[in-house]
Amino acid sequence: MSPPLRFASVAAGFLLSVVAPGVAADGTPVTSPASPPTPAPAPPAGCTAPEHRQFDFWLGDWVVRGPAGRIVGENRIVSLHKGCVLYESWTGAGAFTGSSLNVYDAATKKWHQTWVDVSGALLLLDGEFTDGRMVLAGRSPPDAQGNVALQRITWSPLADGRVRQLWETSADAGKTWTTAFDGYYSKVK
Repeated sequence: MSPPLRFASVAAGFLLSVVAPGVAADGTPVTSPASPPTPAPAPPAGCTAPEHRQFDFWLGDWVVRGPAGRIVGENRIVSLHKGCVLYESWTGAGAFTGSSLNVYDAATKKWHQTWVDVSGALLLLDGEFTDGRMVLAGRSPPDAQGNVALQRITWSPLADGRVRQLWETSADAGKTWTTAFDGYYSKVK
């Protein structure tokens, strides 16, 4: 084969492979091995740092009593999303219900809670685990008169396995605090 013909044959084969991929220069089909499937991305590792476990003492099914021992509600706290979120489901007296999502934000090194309830209330709290207690605080939405109160909730694990939740409010920018709720959580067996 002369060089010009050899060049023309190679050029035609090239054009056919570009124009009609999978077809050889002589027009016969060319099959390529199947490409391997793309592997699925690895699942995220979850929230395994010790800080993500600081609120785990609150996990479980609980009966909640007031300071005098009377049952005031039931609460279930579960871990979701590979240990990254604590989900709370509260049922209180008079069919009052509410839920919260609790998460440790590694960027701010703070815990965050978003609380919502059957009345349509929304409460956003932030804070940290300090001195063996979880302390979260925030501001309530303005009431009908436009007043905003500070909210502070402290969860303390007790030596007998119970958890105390103390909810305090302040209408004077934190100078004085009044108790809004004082509950003692006992695990349901």
